[in-house]
Amino acid sequence: MTVLEGIQKSAEFLGKKEVESPRLQAELLLAHVLKLPRMKLYLNFERALTSSETDAFRELIRRRGQREPLQHIVGSTSFCGLEITVDKRVLVPRPETELLAEAGWQFLSTLHSQPSTVLDVGTGSGCIAIALAVKNPGAKVVALDVSVDALELARRNAAQNGAGERIEFIHGDAFGALPSGMQFDLIITNPPYIASGEIESLDPEVRDYDPRGALDGGPDGLVFYRRFAVEAKPFLKSGGRIMLEFGDDQADAIKNIFEKQNWIVEAVKEDYTRRPRILIARVN
Repeated sequence: MTVLEGIQKSAEFLGKKEVESPRLQAELLLAHVLKLPRMKLYLNFERALTSSETDAFRELIRRRGQREPLQHIVGSTSFCGLEITVDKRVLVPRPETELLAEAGWQFLSTLHSQPSTVLDVGTGSGCIAIALAVKNPGAKVVALDVSVDALELARRNAAQNGAGERIEFIHGDAFGALPSGMQFDLIITNPPYIASGEIESLDPEVRDYDPRGALDGGPDGLVFYRRFAVEAKPFLKSGGRIMLEFGDDQADAIKNIFEKQNWIVEAVKEDYTRRPRILIARVN
């Protein structure tokens, strides 16, 4: 079987399994097996795969056909240009969350007081905390998560991206895990925001592989936003900001939640599809 034949047959198989972008997925998995950049496959279409390469490729395609996420199969994903290891312990970072991280590091770059301080609530893989530490080398970052397993992976990701010494990892349930009096210039979070009753309708890659605790935002998906609106204020420095990612059609509800707690909503930013996705607020 040649490279091109392998791609074509695998794409056809994945398409029947309702995998999105089946040709691209096949190419990415074959590039992983061959340890080549994906675009180099195009220069090797006529190359014959060895029996061991064919077997390895078929196994990965089988797993993808069962809707196991591509990122779990290859073991990592790219986030803001960083290589982040992911597995069943953490949510696979979404492209729109890169926009949240970008908003965070742009705000930190405007601060004159150094070192700037950041709290990443629900750090998961550590992707946001790591991106902020890498982009703002002077920042002190605290990464908080209720999952011990997630923190273990986040620490590993921080170390492999050269940020392990500049991020403090804390285990606990949001603000209750922090010492009284601790304050930050930026509180940033991508909390669970899927309504409990909607989880079963999600794509299998999300429903069956992402941790339920990283998805379930309670009956209406807004439980964590209500908590943040009430609990975050004492931990935010004067002039600081809170930045939160949220789901489709939640912008107005979350804006109301924060305004009722006397926050000033400074901006609601859109994602790549022009949908409202990030709320930025400060204390009145």
